[in-house]
Amino acid sequence: MSAIRDGFVGFACGSAGHGPQRLSRMLTAYDDVRLEAAAGADLTSDLLARWNRIIRGVPVAAFRRAPAHAKDGRERYGLHADTEHRFASCLAETADRETPVTARAARAYLDVAFFHPYDDGNARLAGSVLQFVLLRECVELDDVAPILTTVRRADDAEGAADLARLVHGIATATHRRWLRANG
Repeated sequence: MSAIRDGFVGFACGSAGHGPQRLSRMLTAYDDVRLEAAAGADLTSDLLARWNRIIRGVPVAAFRRAPAHAKDGRERYGLHADTEHRFASCLAETADRETPVTARAARAYLDVAFFHPYDDGNARLAGSVLQFVLLRECVELDDVAPILTTVRRADDAEGAADLARLVHGIATATHRRWLRANG
């Protein structure tokens, strides 16, 4: 499914309050996301670490080694001996074609957001991961703002289902708009 415009690029370019260097890093990472998706790559911890390094402009991005906090301390993400392994297992599930791609993309987005694998850049990385899962199956979105700007809670199963429906709805609407423009 194609889009008239790339919603992720539009969102990144329109994000207020972020400087040109941060935008450049985000778009560079997104170029890599698109390349890896086109190649049919598997979503792995190594791939996420590379994207996180690019997004943050740091030489090394390792899985966090301590509990993490977000949303001004309102959310806490624990760390256990198997956290990194459980996260890698969740990433592997993005290849399960038994589940609709939009649901897998939403799940991957939430996994990155709530496993909070890195010390910084997790929200930006989550958006990139969502795009990767969709693009790997040739699904494009012309608008990602409703997905990337809504605050989500880790303990909200109903909200997770709503996110999957939202991603599906935007993908369907994107395709419909593309058909009208190219019909």
